[in-house]
Amino acid sequence: MPVNGVETEALLRQSGVVDCTCDAQRREVGTRLALLDAFQLSCDDEVVPLSLPAERLLAFLALRDRPVRRVSVACTPWIDTTEDHAFGSLRSALWSLRRSGHDLVEAISGRRLRLAPGIVIDVREATASARRLLDCSADAQDIGLDRALLAGDLLPDWYDDWVVIERERFRQLRVRALEFLCERLTAAGRFSEAIEAGLGAVTHEPLRESAHRVLIRTHLAEGNRADALRQYRIFRQLLHDCLGLEPSGEIEALVAALRS
Repeated sequence: MPVNGVETEALLRQSGVVDCTCDAQRREVGTRLALLDAFQLSCDDEVVPLSLPAERLLAFLALRDRPVRRVSVACTPWIDTTEDHAFGSLRSALWSLRRSGHDLVEAISGRRLRLAPGIVIDVREATASARRLLDCSADAQDIGLDRALLAGDLLPDWYDDWVVIERERFRQLRVRALEFLCERLTAAGRFSEAIEAGLGAVTHEPLRESAHRVLIRTHLAEGNRADALRQYRIFRQLLHDCLGLEPSGEIEALVAALRS
């Protein structure tokens, strides 16, 4: 195990990790890392197979927007193991990346790691899109539905604490952005896009009342009262079956005239 900066840097170089303090090296063109729905690394539209330790390393770095200390990279993704085993898994991940033939990770002075620049990461794109939508200064004519926001959950089959936390963070940001987008598009009379955004929100959070409310309002604004009532009944049944609760007075008021 490396015990000082010199030995650490030597290991990273041997493992195929690029040191950003050296001369610029060739970067992969068209390298994409998908974390929504499932893990997949592709270079120039060709899927790159990786070992599980390498997948965990890339996913961990992708969910950090800054360089991470080597000890954190080793111990967080492999927190349930001993320190020796964690560092062994990190070394295995680095060797796997070396064998892939692609420059994917950078070392900074041998002490910190980050993804190499130029790698497109779907969850970062979707997060940036959601934050732009929530910027109230954006003009309604300039906004639109980014289909990355309709993709699946972040690494849904991974159950590590560090993944679960980021999954919930992204889920909450995304559903708020879709609700907001549904409202803005409805106000602009762009009902087809608004309904798609609203459906995306209720799909990701089927028990979230605010998502159903904005979708019901869109149906009503478009004059589709039957669709509005149908959406209300879907939500009411879900809420009763899953939680034994009744809808709030606010959503009841939306459809009161329709029900009578």
